[in-house]
Amino acid sequence: MWKVGVTGGIGSGKSYVCEVFRKLNIPVFNADNIAREITENDLQIKLLYKKLFGNNIYRSGKLNRSKVAEKVFIEDQLLKQVNQAIHPIVFEKFNNWVKENKKYPYVIKEAAIIFESGAEKELDFVITVSAPEELRIERVMHRDQVGRKTVKDRILKQWTEKERIKHANFVIVNDEKTLLLPQILEIHQKLTQQK
Repeated sequence: MWKVGVTGGIGSGKSYVCEVFRKLNIPVFNADNIAREITENDLQIKLLYKKLFGNNIYRSGKLNRSKVAEKVFIEDQLLKQVNQAIHPIVFEKFNNWVKENKKYPYVIKEAAIIFESGAEKELDFVITVSAPEELRIERVMHRDQVGRKTVKDRILKQWTEKERIKHANFVIVNDEKTLLLPQILEIHQKLTQQK
């Protein structure tokens, strides 16, 4: 069984691509959602967040994500501390999840920062979802109801499209001009034939 990563810059459409893989009966582990659950439920992580961002970072047990994003996308050291605390827990949960899904030809780990976190070392293949920056900015502004500068700041914290494409095994172009389904089906076919 292959372990396959799906990544892409913010607003590239990786979640939509992963939904198509789910429809093809391929299990998808959403690392970003798991990280969110950890920040809400893991006592040690909650204590760390309070130490880093102040006691009022949780309201009624819910993390003020926009406040965290505001700070980590400006202060590199904060982002590093958060990632160092969260990534090992996500890694362990992913490995346990893989063991539960051994019957499939491959499984997918969806994550925004596969290359940035070094997670590609634990994977057999990485698919990057690519989209023009302007389109990505518009998508995120609309989706998250945030300004252009906020989106640009987030983009600057991630690898460039060029870097992701260079290191990926497969590239899916999601520019709203190129058909998505044939690209996904071609990769699916290759991954199911390899085993």
